[in-house]
Amino acid sequence: MKIDLNCDLGENYGVYKIGNDEKIMPYITSANVACGFHAGDSMTMAKTVNLAKKYGIAVGAHPGFPDLLGFGRREMHVTFEEAKNYTIHQVGALLAFAKAVNMKLQHVKPHGALYNIAVKDERLSEAIVKATKAVSEDFIVFAPPKSALAKVAVEAELRVAHEFFADRSYNADGTLVPRNRKGAVVQKPKKVVENLVRAIREGKVLAVNGSTIKLGKLHTVCVHGDTQGAVSLAKLLKSELTAADVEVEPVGNFV
Repeated sequence: MKIDLNCDLGENYGVYKIGNDEKIMPYITSANVACGFHAGDSMTMAKTVNLAKKYGIAVGAHPGFPDLLGFGRREMHVTFEEAKNYTIHQVGALLAFAKAVNMKLQHVKPHGALYNIAVKDERLSEAIVKATKAVSEDFIVFAPPKSALAKVAVEAELRVAHEFFADRSYNADGTLVPRNRKGAVVQKPKKVVENLVRAIREGKVLAVNGSTIKLGKLHTVCVHGDTQGAVSLAKLLKSELTAADVEVEPVGNFV
């Protein structure tokens, strides 16, 4: 049994510092790098890609809405062409930084509101997938199981990695509980580990209303780099997964 541990990184912007990228990298296998629209900048993108290379971490683009003020977590109404070109812009930028240090991009994972809307919106998903495929047909698309984004990516003949959020709570419909609601982020490490092991072994997770959500087979698990205690949590998850005979490696090795 194999699983990928991914983390949203490269979110510094100018003098503003977010997360502990270098400290968390030894415990993950894939990095989702912000591409300058919701977070990140040229210097941060270059530094993050170089750090990933140093630690042998696979790199993917983390495109979001052009919303630095809201960290890409606010919904925006954009056209198909805007969504497509925003994605091409960001994936292309990170691809260039990776190429500059002889690294390949492994995947594309939309960020924040862009991701959450694409879970149910096929038209937005089509824009994201069309943009991704236009840059490279080799990219893996990160998407929730049974989501519109996963469906559209499969139809476009792109590889898909079904993603689970170890540190987030789920609604009964399989969507994430919005961050502005109490209990959206799972604070207790023991609970995070329990949820993750069950999700991997059984393909299930408990929703906030107590119902059971069937996820199916999972390929990658996200730990948010800006969450309090993210480094210790990532370290714990990797340790517990290894103890449970789960191989932790980049998703590109097995999807």
